[in-house]
Amino acid sequence: MDISTIIGIVAGFGLVIVAILLGGGLAWFINFPSMMIVVGGTIGATLINYPLSDVLKIFGVVRNVLFHSLSSPSDIIARMVNYAQITRRDGILALQNESDNIDDPFLSKSLSLAIDGLEPEVITNIMETEIEFIEERHRLGAEIFSTMGAFSPAMGMLGTLIGLVQMLMQMDDPKKIGPAMAVALLTTFYGVILANLIFLPVAGKLKTRSQQEILIKQLIGEGIRSIQAGDNPRVVESKLHAFIPPAERKSAFNK
Repeated sequence: MDISTIIGIVAGFGLVIVAILLGGGLAWFINFPSMMIVVGGTIGATLINYPLSDVLKIFGVVRNVLFHSLSSPSDIIARMVNYAQITRRDGILALQNESDNIDDPFLSKSLSLAIDGLEPEVITNIMETEIEFIEERHRLGAEIFSTMGAFSPAMGMLGTLIGLVQMLMQMDDPKKIGPAMAVALLTTFYGVILANLIFLPVAGKLKTRSQQEILIKQLIGEGIRSIQAGDNPRVVESKLHAFIPPAERKSAFNK
């Protein structure tokens, strides 16, 4: 589970709720017509903008944001160095035992391609194509949440206009002005909250996660190519260290 995402959501909503409670009652900020306008309008506009199949995928995207964990670059480098040592000692076919115990599908597939003896150019093309389509899927998920983050404040403004029209049409009855004004103001409130505490932060998190995952896959790709070329394990490590900042570089030979 991504602790920073959970902490951010709890802290963001928690502080808003505390501020509301300190200034009055929480019930004042609960208005179902306003919620229907913002949530329903945002979902509707998103469905118009994207195919249903793409929108339904956002549930998996949310799961990816909250629960998906990645191996660290240092762990991947250490693993590549270990594979290079095994290859130098026993040959690349000895990595078959290692590939059977790998949980990462991309690493397992890349290693299997190398073990099968495919040409380096073929392996590179296969891995780069897979990385390219992974980037596209991640981009689409982030784009959908960014779009929802743009639509929700707009739906809030729409609700404000509806509330103002209702209020102006009922100026002769002071009792009805309050509820209409509440709809006018709370729809903007809901739109801003959804955009800035859910949709846009999730889009940003997805972009960050995508960059991290692509880095891991680039490390794997470079490591596999280097191992297949028969490079010395220290050379493999040096090549892969170039992908990460100096402060994060840990030599596998110092353990």
